[in-house]
Amino acid sequence: MKTIALFLVVFSTLFGGNNMSIYDFEVKKIDGQTIKLDTYKNRVMLIVNVASKCGFTPQYEGLEKLHQKYNKDGLSILGFPCNQFLSQEPGSNKEIASFCKLTYGVKFDMFAKIDVNGDNTDPLYVYLKEKSPGFLGTEAIKWNFTKFLVDKKGKIYQRYSPSTKPEEIEKDIVYLLNN
Repeated sequence: MKTIALFLVVFSTLFGGNNMSIYDFEVKKIDGQTIKLDTYKNRVMLIVNVASKCGFTPQYEGLEKLHQKYNKDGLSILGFPCNQFLSQEPGSNKEIASFCKLTYGVKFDMFAKIDVNGDNTDPLYVYLKEKSPGFLGTEAIKWNFTKFLVDKKGKIYQRYSPSTKPEEIEKDIVYLLNN
């Protein structure tokens, strides 16, 4: 399924008929359950590649605070563990889930570990990077805790650098929740 989704992203991009939506992607939750992102239709999403042994790992606390404050209003935070940056996410999905819950009380949605760059990039991240390039148009994810804010209609509103703290995104989240 991952190969088919990646093919569709590449095909849509090359041949211009890019009718693909973020809601077309399937992802695996950290418990192994596969879900379609259309589960999040009409919700604001904050999609983040996360890691447990990174200098930015304390951002879990801010992400969880945003989840607690705005989940009932329509915000969904989606955490995607990634081990591509100095092996800062070495654990299994079960170990990652335990760390997040015990250390930061994470209750927002966590997903199975993925690659966000390279030959095995998860199709969702191929899409996110193509739709919202980073600094100077580069698509590569530079580090853990790169964030993508997606509006209620599935359009990427903004890409944020790893150093952007979750609380700095709050005003944009509130804007999207109210529009």
